[in-house]
Amino acid sequence: MHKIPVTVVTGFLGAGKTTLVRHLLQNNQGRRIAVLVNEFGEIGIDAELLRSCQICDEDETNGNIVELTNGCLCCTVQEEFLPTMQALLQRRDQIDCILVETSGLALPKPLVQAFRWPEIRTSATVDGVITVVDCEALSSGQLVGNLDALEAQRQADDSLDHETPIEELFEDQLACADLVLLTKVDQLNETELSQVQTWLQGELPQGTKMIPCHQGQINPGILLGFNAAVEDNLDQRHSHHDHEEEHEHDDHINSVQVLCDHTADPEQLLEKLKALVIKHEIYRIKGFVNLQDKPMRLVLQGVGDRFDTFFDRPWHPSETRQTKLVFIGQDLQQDDISRALAPTTALV
Repeated sequence: MHKIPVTVVTGFLGAGKTTLVRHLLQNNQGRRIAVLVNEFGEIGIDAELLRSCQICDEDETNGNIVELTNGCLCCTVQEEFLPTMQALLQRRDQIDCILVETSGLALPKPLVQAFRWPEIRTSATVDGVITVVDCEALSSGQLVGNLDALEAQRQADDSLDHETPIEELFEDQLACADLVLLTKVDQLNETELSQVQTWLQGELPQGTKMIPCHQGQINPGILLGFNAAVEDNLDQRHSHHDHEEEHEHDDHINSVQVLCDHTADPEQLLEKLKALVIKHEIYRIKGFVNLQDKPMRLVLQGVGDRFDTFFDRPWHPSETRQTKLVFIGQDLQQDDISRALAPTTALV
């Protein structure tokens, strides 16, 4: 029997992975696609966004979109990923391909290594690894600092090698990529985009292509069908953790969830969120907002002090209209975040 192709979508927090997967589901060109979503945090924002893409009925959507929330996927491969994949592979006659959307903190290589296990190897193969890169963040230095200054310092001082865990994570995601998608390029001028592309090209394995991608809109034929069998050539994909039996994440990175039954004033809410980003080390904000007198659910996504919003679907009569936000950052405290978003401030 043929092996089911699996595409791994990786990238840093807020790069646009969920937007990309959502577009693939809406433009599947007849493919029956199953999706594994690795959430970071207790509230499943990304999986819910995918379920609301409205391309199949509820029973099919619930069966083909699987949410993994018990920890970062590369750390819980054996406990979480293996049994989930085995369950999906039992339905192989109903599935043409599988997408795995990792959390922004996951290393792709340990996940790909799982496809060497006998329980998976005979039935599935990693068709390709897609790394999504936020060009606006890179250009403004919000991820790895000023690109020119960073490179100049490294060239001038051979002993300067104190990279942060986030930088190492980003480099590992690039090193494992078969294709890099450049998002938010419309926010850059030609010179800025050229600088980002030049820097990225120096970080990528030789021959790895970069493609601009606006709002996840890209032909599925470009992303699917690499036939790379990535699990068979992992030794050629460098990782900072190649010589470690186990890897560790930065323990200071955590997530905080806020639930609120009150309706929100969007302008006041955004002001409060931007103030929180300035005061705290917040990498990512995502969730749903309950607006007063609006029948539609508002999706909110933030990276740094940049926020995007859109309405994805009407509120269902059977569901509780509730604002649900997830904050991912460094040493975040639940009380601090909740207090800042109390009804007397951002929510009314």
